[in-house]
Amino acid sequence: MKVRTLFLFLLYIVIVICLIPILLFCIPLGIREPLYDLGKAVMRLSRWILGLRLEVTGLEQVDPAKTYVFMGNHTSFIDGPLLFMLIPQHVRVILKKSIFKLPILGFGMKYVGFVPVDRKRAQRGKEAIEGAAGQMRERKYSFLIFPEGTRSRDGNLAAFRRGGFFLAVESGAPIVPVSIRGTFEIMPKGSFFVKKGRIRVTFRPPILIQDTDAHDLADLMDKVRTSIQAGLGEERI
Repeated sequence: MKVRTLFLFLLYIVIVICLIPILLFCIPLGIREPLYDLGKAVMRLSRWILGLRLEVTGLEQVDPAKTYVFMGNHTSFIDGPLLFMLIPQHVRVILKKSIFKLPILGFGMKYVGFVPVDRKRAQRGKEAIEGAAGQMRERKYSFLIFPEGTRSRDGNLAAFRRGGFFLAVESGAPIVPVSIRGTFEIMPKGSFFVKKGRIRVTFRPPILIQDTDAHDLADLMDKVRTSIQAGLGEERI
């Protein structure tokens, strides 16, 4: 799989270079969705190149016409691109601001609506949540959040951060918990190469936010954590 990973890395460099004229064409016209579709196509190609075996369940519970906050466990670099590919919507992501420093790619992500967040500054985090909530209300975007904030080092669920839950409460959008199994074994934190293996992704029943406010965050966080854990079964504690 090392050869496949290196080939994919080189392919990404070519794609990023090709992205320059596409951005120069789309930006003056205010076009965003074709860029998003291109991103999804690249993720599907990546999966094929790496030969990843996927088993996806529960996706029928997601209504493509509705707005959600998707929340998944996070054990691998693969998790974000994987869910970006699988979610049947034009979903946006809140990402740490350092990712937006990537040449060309970072600018493209920000242009299509991805939101940078400074995790070290609470006020900046609040501004990122407010910006994402505004996009959800005005443009009907869904958002993908990893409530642990960073990748797990041992594959187990870490403590949740509150930011994504504030987003759900402020936007009023249901939360869809997502349980991901197998990515830790394929590409754990600190690993560059992708190994062979099977990935199982379970979309859990949406959790409604009606009559929930900031004072109820602890209960809401427990519900989401319990749902994700149930999807993981006994493999993660």
